[in-house]
Amino acid sequence: KEYIRIGCHKVDSNVKEIVQFVKSRQGKIDVKDGDEMRSIPILDIYYVESVDNKTFIYMKKDCYEARIRLHELEDSLGRDRFIRISKSTIVNLMKVEAIKPALNGRYMCRLNNGENVIISRKYVADFKEKLSR
Repeated sequence: KEYIRIGCHKVDSNVKEIVQFVKSRQGKIDVKDGDEMRSIPILDIYYVESVDNKTFIYMKKDCYEARIRLHELEDSLGRDRFIRISKSTIVNLMKVEAIKPALNGRYMCRLNNGENVIISRKYVADFKEKLSR
């Protein structure tokens, strides 16, 4: 079985980033599909949204409920590929097709599946910085 071992003197932000990257590449998350549980590949997630204390994961065409909270999911997805765009939404940067200004300093983000999500004014600067890297 394949494994990765990391040796270091001190766990700092660089080591944490490496661990998150490795975890994000492993790649599956458990979701609720009706009455059943199933695993979906992290790479296929378009965005994650929290509504009424429930977390929903949106794929190209499907939507599933996750049993974990948004902030827990944000930590496990990895910050190199996913970024928060509002208080209740995280988006997969690899699925972003275009962004354009919207009203009141917000931006509209169009995903590869044609769906649009709003980038809140508070998160626009971080989003632009992340895209420029």
